[in-house]
Amino acid sequence: MHTDLVAALDIGGTKIAGALVDGQGRILVRAQRPTPAEAHGDTVMRSVEAVLGELAASPLWERASAVGIGSAGPVDASAGTVSPVNVPGWRDYPLVAGVRAATGGLPVELIGDGVAITAAEHWQGAARGHDNALCMVVSTGVGGGLVLGGRLHPGPTGNAGHIGHISVDLDGDPCPCGSRGCVERIASGPNIARRALANGWLPGPDGDTSAAAVAAAARAGDPVAVASFARAARALAAGIAATATLVEIDIAVVGGGVGKAGEVLFAPLRQALAEYATLSFVRRLVVTPARMGTDAGLVGAAAAALTLRTDQAAAGV
Repeated sequence: MHTDLVAALDIGGTKIAGALVDGQGRILVRAQRPTPAEAHGDTVMRSVEAVLGELAASPLWERASAVGIGSAGPVDASAGTVSPVNVPGWRDYPLVAGVRAATGGLPVELIGDGVAITAAEHWQGAARGHDNALCMVVSTGVGGGLVLGGRLHPGPTGNAGHIGHISVDLDGDPCPCGSRGCVERIASGPNIARRALANGWLPGPDGDTSAAAVAAAARAGDPVAVASFARAARALAAGIAATATLVEIDIAVVGGGVGKAGEVLFAPLRQALAEYATLSFVRRLVVTPARMGTDAGLVGAAAAALTLRTDQAAAGV
């Protein structure tokens, strides 16, 4: 029997996506269900099982040798549990055990969603060919992951590289995580919009107060909108420079909804990075937009599963 495919799950507060993925990162079969985020934890798990059931109905399922999961976090890969902020029913929920049981005992690899997107960008996207990289998701929240020495570095619990909760403003606003002045509290989409509104930005006739609307206003030259994105860019630059100084990355990849703002974000980000990344070994740091689209979470989860399979084969498991 050929076992040249892996199953992948991308679990967030809105949707649970699944796929069968080959060794080149091609998605061959898809399945998706809405996340019943406010429901009891076991109800959420039944939606995961339904997605896996759709995949298992494919004739290709028998070729799947492992399952990779990229989940909203925090996750605890060492314990196999998840506690996503946006899925209240899952607190220390034994997701790995549940997926293993639902798939007849297949090996399961769990990583955070930011780490999954990092795996995808390193395998197929903007960080390909770079041995040391930070990949970021700047959207409703700010997450990320690291590639060090040519390999994904999820850390013991699967959360390494979570740049959104580096503090870059010691006297800044309290963050829901319990800290203060975090990158996420300044640079996430809702906080970009919050700051613009607080400083007098007025939405258009449609009443859209999203970060995308602030970005459109910034492109049109609205000074308050421009300033809100500039503030977000400085927070991102400070976090990226701190990370680069610690672990010597040579590229930072920025994706997510805010990353789609284009030069409204990237121009002030590059300018601010030049002010923060000043030591000789980080001056050549490159910042670039992500290339992987909405499939990044699935492709990254598959990459983690493929790495697990390769490591087990090397160990003779």
